[in-house]
Amino acid sequence: MMRLPFPQIRFPGTAVPRLLTLGATIVTAMSVALTPERAFACACGCGVFDVGASTMFANTSDTGVSIWLRYDFMDQNKNWEGTSSAPASDNGDKEIRTNFYTIGGQYMFSHDWGVMAELPTYHRSLETTDDGTVAGPAGSIYTGHLTDMGDLEVMGIYTGISPDMSTGLLFGLKLPTGNYTGPTGPLGGNEFDRDSLPGTGSTDLLLGAYHVGGLTSDNRLAYFAQALYKNAMLIRNQYRPGNEIDAAAGLTYDFGPAGVLTRDAPLLQLLVSQRNHDTGVNADPLNSGYTRLLVSPGIDLRFNKLKFYADIELPVYQRTNAASSVAIEGTSGQLVASKIYKIQVGYEF
Repeated sequence: MMRLPFPQIRFPGTAVPRLLTLGATIVTAMSVALTPERAFACACGCGVFDVGASTMFANTSDTGVSIWLRYDFMDQNKNWEGTSSAPASDNGDKEIRTNFYTIGGQYMFSHDWGVMAELPTYHRSLETTDDGTVAGPAGSIYTGHLTDMGDLEVMGIYTGISPDMSTGLLFGLKLPTGNYTGPTGPLGGNEFDRDSLPGTGSTDLLLGAYHVGGLTSDNRLAYFAQALYKNAMLIRNQYRPGNEIDAAAGLTYDFGPAGVLTRDAPLLQLLVSQRNHDTGVNADPLNSGYTRLLVSPGIDLRFNKLKFYADIELPVYQRTNAASSVAIEGTSGQLVASKIYKIQVGYEF
């Protein structure tokens, strides 16, 4: 059986081809909007981190353990309404800068079955307009900070569809382990709103699938496709994040060993996301939900069992839901990022 080229996929048998993932990644990050009295920083679009060449794939040929640490960064500093940029003055939120630190692991019980889990930590700052209850007079600008745990994702993996494990199904839950209340400012008001916090407070159903394959006889040129669907089932405090589907497709090329490296594979991939409006009293339905497409060049390097992956994700198309007029609720638009950075280091035991 062949072994295909992905940062977290390995197939029994012959040599391993590298991935030159070709594609376009999803719209950048989004977040923010506000009501006349409080800022609603719309859902950030972090689902983009759940798909791509470094995620979702089964790691080992039969049984085994792998672990990884991933770092993502995005700076959401542009207001976006519909398919174009919009005046910053339309939006009470001005900037959201986030460093994401995610630890993950996978255990394959057998050739057919395994389990995977990931837990992120957010280091986030939000520059936004005060309503007079957080840090200063109404209309003043303040910056809130937090470092806290996000929501844990746990998924089962089934790879028994094909003998070479090239097709897999995933199913599981996103659990409400993350902070969904946030810090309070000097005047007692919450510095962050529900949709800008590390946790959603909801328990979500996760359903996914992937397929990989070679395009040449030696499998040096290979492709992949994957998708993950999230559906919020149980919610807290009258906030329901919009259902979301994230997908990726890409190409990779394995140049083979180079110096101390046992693998050297550039890649190019496309990522796409579709998220529905958030709902509930503590949501901002008009200024939440989006469609986005990004293109992402990257690199997959191996040194024996040590794996290194990095990419940059650039928006090709993005459409954000926005209130038709600032007069409706005092804000219109969502903050987006011009690029997203990802670095991942893993080890397969």
